[in-house]
Amino acid sequence: MEKQLRILLTEDDPNLGMLLQEYLKAKNYDVELAVDGNEGLDFFLTKGSFDMCILDVMMPKKDGFSLAKEIRLKDPEVPIIFLTAKSMKEDTIQGFKSGADDYITKPFSMEELLMRIAAIFRRIHKQEKETIPAEFQIGEYKFDTTSHKLFLNGEGQKLTTKESELLKLFCQNLNKPVSRSLALKLIWGDDSYFNARSMDVYITKLRKHLKADSNLQILNLHGEGFKLITG
Repeated sequence: MEKQLRILLTEDDPNLGMLLQEYLKAKNYDVELAVDGNEGLDFFLTKGSFDMCILDVMMPKKDGFSLAKEIRLKDPEVPIIFLTAKSMKEDTIQGFKSGADDYITKPFSMEELLMRIAAIFRRIHKQEKETIPAEFQIGEYKFDTTSHKLFLNGEGQKLTTKESELLKLFCQNLNKPVSRSLALKLIWGDDSYFNARSMDVYITKLRKHLKADSNLQILNLHGEGFKLITG
């Protein structure tokens, strides 16, 4: 029997929250509903592991962005979808900086949310099935693709899922161009504007992670994409 996937849903609108919970349960997801950010964090820390978090942005006591950052401290890899009534690009970018895997603006259809959830789980399942090298040596760093850790002088740093996926793609194409569109489709599922801005945020994070080795650079290739070069 296929494992029932667990979702943490935080939504302060009781009507919408109950509606989403019942709909997702009807689609065979196990859903815990929290009504504010503090309760959401408590559920995440005390009610066992979750396969995904769906977080309303505007909530009392603790907003969705703050909640996501605290969740990421506990689990850097759990997928997060933000729900928001705002559509400003700045809020979307802030959401991605907080660790979002996707972002959906209210009002939305139940079917659209279900498709976004399914797309993320498909991508994760595909990644789990891939045969990938256990590790890459890039300059002074060792990158363990299994644990998502980047090692320098024996000290390891945990990468987020997106950081790890991007770095793995660059390592597989070391000193070769990586198409922006291809990277977006492989890792985010499509090459929309918001996903492209999200990827730019993660590229910046990777550059910071690799800055101790001055021979390593992630180059922007105008109109083409990126290239990780050594030496």
